[in-house]
Amino acid sequence: MMKTWAITDTGLVRKENQDTYRISESNRVCVVCDGMGGAAGGWVASNLAAETYLSELEKVLKEDMTPEQLREASAYAVAMANHAVEKRAEADAELSNMGTTLVSAISYSDGVVISNVGDSRAYYVTETEIIRVTKDHSLVETMVDHGDITADEARHHPSRNLITRALGRDTNAACDSFIRPMESGSYILLCTDGLVNTVTDQEMLFEIIHGDNQETCLKRLLEIAKNQGAPDNVTAVLMQKL
Repeated sequence: MMKTWAITDTGLVRKENQDTYRISESNRVCVVCDGMGGAAGGWVASNLAAETYLSELEKVLKEDMTPEQLREASAYAVAMANHAVEKRAEADAELSNMGTTLVSAISYSDGVVISNVGDSRAYYVTETEIIRVTKDHSLVETMVDHGDITADEARHHPSRNLITRALGRDTNAACDSFIRPMESGSYILLCTDGLVNTVTDQEMLFEIIHGDNQETCLKRLLEIAKNQGAPDNVTAVLMQKL
């Protein structure tokens, strides 16, 4: 069983918020998307992808699914979301360049199944550590893998917004999936790069675990992002295993 919190904000520079999140009524499924492709396109892509992912997943989701079955169900829902964004872009010339990232978490009895496309991330947070679960599909992540830059340099690199995989832009935008066992009381944080590029992992860990009030930790993380200029939209969803 999960408890969830969420926040989304335009930030201090952008004129519109192209991020989207959705949480199922049961709190079992959370999804975060970061749209791109112009003012209208980014918003349409992220909202359409999040809505399609959640609705298609809920058609096949069953209580007793194994983690492997949940991975298959999530991959199917991602593919359907990708198809929906593609078709909408084809139907409207003004939306032809739109696309979106996606990161999701589906809970089961012992943890979560996480899926991602693009550079929106999932972190696993316990009382003692914060672990990045996902791997960015981005140019700077490739540069880090090759040893060309450090992970900290990647946060401020001028090419940090160039992603190598996105829904709506790639016909076969397959997701990566991860099975993440969870301890009772631990957390999953889903977030867009607007948070990642302005708030450090250690700041995330501190505010989630040691901050004054658990109910307001996402607001505090947003304030840290804004103190760093918040040049992009900031969205975060926090899930706690009860």
